[in-house]
Amino acid sequence: MAEANWYVVHTYSGYENKVKLDIEKTIKNRNLQDQILKVSVPTQSVVEIKKGVEKTADKKLFPGYVLIHMVMNDDTWYVVRNTRGVTGFVGPGSKPVPLSEEEMAELSFKTPDVVLGFEEGDMVVVTAGVWKDTVGAIKSINKGKKTVTINVEMFVGRETPVEFAFKEVKKM
Repeated sequence: MAEANWYVVHTYSGYENKVKLDIEKTIKNRNLQDQILKVSVPTQSVVEIKKGVEKTADKKLFPGYVLIHMVMNDDTWYVVRNTRGVTGFVGPGSKPVPLSEEEMAELSFKTPDVVLGFEEGDMVVVTAGVWKDTVGAIKSINKGKKTVTINVEMFVGRETPVEFAFKEVKKM
């Protein structure tokens, strides 16, 4: 039996999950479980912070594409290529090119990205703690620690940098 490889299939944007489900149904109906091993829509968890609320969402890494682990032959090519929503395999002409081991290793993401509703220089207001209702400009952002540093006026005319969690501040 031939070796299974990962292939990239181009789909209409927004149809990735529908294509995945349709291919999985066809695999079951045609008993191709030993030839088409896995169908995947790669996603990554992203932490979004808007108005002080932290929310985790899954974002598609490659909108318009589906990854398929399969043995390439005439039957599997036909099943995938003729699935509604599929525009074709990625590769030159009509010949699909499998992903290399290095390319597959690059697709494993470990830490979620943080998408902020603010950036350095933006004016924010503190929403919690002893500094509640304090206003200041963001001097630095530390995505690893999920904190921002703003200058707070402690004594008349003297500013001191204070660190706050992302969820403790919101953009003005």
